Amino acid sequence: MTENLKVLLIGDIIGKPGRQAVKRGLPDIIADYGIDFVIANGENAAAGYGITPVIADELFQWDVDVITSGNHIWAKKEIFDYLDHTPRLLRPENYAEGVPGRGHCLAETASGATVAVINLSGRVFMGNHDCPFRTGERVVKTVGETSSVIIVDIHAEATSEKNAIACFLDGRVSAVIGTHTHVQTADERVLPQGTAFISDAGMTGATDSVIGMEKDISLERFLTGMPKRFEVARNNVELQGVVVTIAAESGRAVAIERIKRAV
Repeated sequence: MTENLKVLLIGDIIGKPGRQAVKRGLPDIIADYGIDFVIANGENAAAGYGITPVIADELFQWDVDVITSGNHIWAKKEIFDYLDHTPRLLRPENYAEGVPGRGHCLAETASGATVAVINLSGRVFMGNHDCPFRTGERVVKTVGETSSVIIVDIHAEATSEKNAIACFLDGRVSAVIGTHTHVQTADERVLPQGTAFISDAGMTGATDSVIGMEKDISLERFLTGMPKRFEVARNNVELQGVVVTIAAESGRAVAIERIKRAV
């Protein structure tokens, strides 16, 4: 086993421009940073809402090891059965019992190291889900018996909730990485007990937009209050995310670094 592992978490992939950014940009990032394991939030990969089996398969082919998601995971009905049969595509662990899929998985790096990935949803402005704190704590105990490297994607609106979950799990997981708001934050740090944290990893898609969607449509909705279908923006595409360096034996984070790369 290598002394340190480098894990890349790619911020929310927005539609085809985001997918193409992963296809074109990921190989260079893997080479430049010496990435051992790749996680991508793919809940908006299909035209801005949801994900399909074909798109999930593409991301896996492009060297994504685990796909996480969030509140848009149910947008495409064809993903329901796929979730039940694909352990590396996750929906939040704290969704109601009996829904399709699973909220955590164990996967191996090329060197044979085991990485546990847990997907959680916040509750503030996000819906009436089970407690992400207690759910996370329970799953960490389970996967911690197999892996010392544990990555949590907390898909949530409120930065305070994400920060609180990171503090709650500090020293028990390697990293707590926020997703969902599509705006990369500048608060990346390693907490006192060795857990890396950032409120939001950002988005992978068009930055000349309103969080990945066409500006004119978003402005019209804000100005008039009238419903109009969003469309994925296509200009000035970036791949955004974070690279976390982790001591493989202890599972403690050594460093966390934001990345923003035009593709």
